[in-house]
Amino acid sequence: MKLNGSPVTEHHFQGHHFFLKRDDLLHGHFNGNKARKFMATLEQPLKGKTRLIGWGSAQANSLTSLAALAKIKGLKLTYYVAHKPAWLDEKPMGNYRTALELGAEVISLRDMFGEKAPHPSAFIAQQHENDPECLIIPEGGHFQDAKLGISKLADEILSWSRFEKGRNIKVALPSGTGTTALYLSQQLKPQGIEVLTCPCVSGKDYLLSQFLELGETEYYPTILGLPSKHHFGKLYQEDYELWQALQEETHIEFDLLYDPMMWRCLLPWLEESIDTTILYVHQGGLLGNETMLARYRRKYGDHQAGW
Repeated sequence: MKLNGSPVTEHHFQGHHFFLKRDDLLHGHFNGNKARKFMATLEQPLKGKTRLIGWGSAQANSLTSLAALAKIKGLKLTYYVAHKPAWLDEKPMGNYRTALELGAEVISLRDMFGEKAPHPSAFIAQQHENDPECLIIPEGGHFQDAKLGISKLADEILSWSRFEKGRNIKVALPSGTGTTALYLSQQLKPQGIEVLTCPCVSGKDYLLSQFLELGETEYYPTILGLPSKHHFGKLYQEDYELWQALQEETHIEFDLLYDPMMWRCLLPWLEESIDTTILYVHQGGLLGNETMLARYRRKYGDHQAGW
């Protein structure tokens, strides 16, 4: 598998010129930031391992990537979730459906233990940590092994930037755990390229704590934010409208969970930074749009949501 060398395309959005690093095109099931984060795992021989263990949301982008990784490596994926909505089993869609098709086993701890279910990470530590046949990958690929693939992404960005002489280039991407933004910044910032991100899952303090968990204390990305709190996973009409406008102007589909917040932070920043050239990193995640769009329809109805 060739999980590098994604193209860079050129676009305009709301009067701003920008470039787009198309990591969404790396592979059908193994793309975006997860392909970069799991590249080291993909390249390892994994001798003696029979099972891949992961955890997170039943609709997380990492679920599909882990399921694809397990299939490629000939392993069984067991993926733990705190809970799983009943409707998702009745009508599987998005990342969950694709992961099941790839052979993943998705286990709800609430179904097993009820309201007093342990956190997935605690349960995995107790059940699987000492099993030599299991390889445990932290939620969202938040681990130091992610550095290898992200460093290769940084190398590609640096190679591209050398053909854009005279431009004040900044790299922009949204953050969940911030792993990709951090490791990009560590390689790009010493070369004079600032990395911009925003904390989609929680606030700035959470993102900084995630950086420290990886043992990193320098070359942090610049963290942008919104004037008011943006709740992760909550449906915002302005998010959908911006996502739709992005697609209409660029003819490219973006992730509906993370990208709208980043662009809402980025657009006012660009108004104050007129001499900046943005390279936006497309982090994939498009399978998740199926469930996000279904939620928007249920909340707003087709007419109000603009369908």
